[in-house]
Amino acid sequence: MRRRNFLRQGFAISSSSVLAGTTAFAKSPVESGSSLKRQYAFNLKYAPHFGLFQQSAGEDLIEELKFIEDAGFTAFEDPDMKSRDVASQEKIANELSRLKLEMGCFNANQFTNNEPGLASGESNTFLMQIKESVEVAKRVNAKYLLVSPGLEDQKKNIGYQTANVIESLKQACEILESQKLVMLIKPLNSYEYPGMFLKDVPQAYEICKSVGSPSCKILFDIYNQQVQGGNLIANIDMAWKEIGYFHLADNPGKTEPTTGEINFKNILKHIYKKGYEGILGMSHGKSGKGKDGEKAVMNAYAEIDNFN
Repeated sequence: MRRRNFLRQGFAISSSSVLAGTTAFAKSPVESGSSLKRQYAFNLKYAPHFGLFQQSAGEDLIEELKFIEDAGFTAFEDPDMKSRDVASQEKIANELSRLKLEMGCFNANQFTNNEPGLASGESNTFLMQIKESVEVAKRVNAKYLLVSPGLEDQKKNIGYQTANVIESLKQACEILESQKLVMLIKPLNSYEYPGMFLKDVPQAYEICKSVGSPSCKILFDIYNQQVQGGNLIANIDMAWKEIGYFHLADNPGKTEPTTGEINFKNILKHIYKKGYEGILGMSHGKSGKGKDGEKAVMNAYAEIDNFN
């Protein structure tokens, strides 16, 4: 089946997801950098990752990028970009540029389970990883680096731990500000990720306000915040000035929106009306298998983006 025909079938949605008798995509297709035209124009910049449409596009990464662009997505993220060899990074970057897909965040650092995190006061390895990530960001035309403070230090009071994390992030910002790069800190819920220092959005907000740099912002992960404490729209509003990026996944299951309890349409409409123009990473798996599972993902985004 040709990609375009597959996409048309994949975005076919039921009448229950149509508002006021209009289809979910009333806007005209958008011209793209590829030889094709994007089939649909989303309101927001949803960013798929490699593997999400592999059954439909095939295992070749460049072909999957073409599929993503042809579907109507205008952004892309690759958490594993830093671990790819330079030749692969350059090849992906060239294709992203040709397709006019905006590059989202990638993982800039990593702590092992037995390695002290920033809460301990040790930052040398972290700062080295930040410097390495700057070079990757330049190569792939990325603006956002996803960082983790790592594990909490149970031998230290939370106040001392917080001061240590803030100091390390300030040092990283000294590297990033001149490059106009943004470091994103992402809270992880304590139920699935016990022992991590950064647990929820209010804590991340406090840290970003204390760092006080445009190069340190929150990655608001809707799934993790829902698991940790919910109150999503209120937390979005309270943390708004420090939010630099969103991740999307439904709960339970961490699969595509519409499969769980989160009302994504209302949340995305709220974000859109507040003027958000950044990227929303599709940080989830698929509830179904094969091509049908991938069609379900595309249908889900057709539905939740239909809020005009």
